[in-house]
Amino acid sequence: MAAAIGARIPIAQPAGHMVVDAGGGSTECAVISLGGVVVHQSVRIGGNKIDEAIANYTKKKFNLLIGERTAEEIKIDIGTALIENKAEALAKKIQIRGRDSITGLPRTIELNQDQVNESITPTLMEIINGLKGVLEKTPPELASDIIDKGIVMTGGTSLLHNFDKLLTKQTGVPCHVAEDALLCVVRGTGVALENIELYKRSISKK
Repeated sequence: MAAAIGARIPIAQPAGHMVVDAGGGSTECAVISLGGVVVHQSVRIGGNKIDEAIANYTKKKFNLLIGERTAEEIKIDIGTALIENKAEALAKKIQIRGRDSITGLPRTIELNQDQVNESITPTLMEIINGLKGVLEKTPPELASDIIDKGIVMTGGTSLLHNFDKLLTKQTGVPCHVAEDALLCVVRGTGVALENIELYKRSISKK
């Protein structure tokens, strides 16, 4: 709910609104209407699992052990949820350093964007399956509103390149990243606390 308030979604309206808050440890998917949560699902997958998927990929494919920080840097630098141009994805590369899991010695390899996409796609699909579960449970009249208004994405993981386009492709519902997506929860919490009487019902009702 805080993410929705922070994203400036008019939660008190009788229309349906859907927000996906993708953070580091989990992804929260919710349909909101009349100031309350109609359908909600939490998926225990977020940015940390995406980093882990990249690290597992380099270990299995290249026998290269990398740390969480390196995996996150790869995700930020060339990570993408959806490949739009295969040739460009193959050409976009990054050099990464790690430790050879067999020899134990330092080693450097080159990783391209297509490989990074391959490594994180299964994890992203788990998030999308959770989102689809919420859409399937949404009352028809609210689902119609969501199709018209689209899905609002917040949280740091929503900033992954082309994640909004992947969600749109997989769900058939337009998705867009909220302004200042990383700060929506913090901003929404602040607004709710400053207007506690106005938002009392919303923040006390799951």
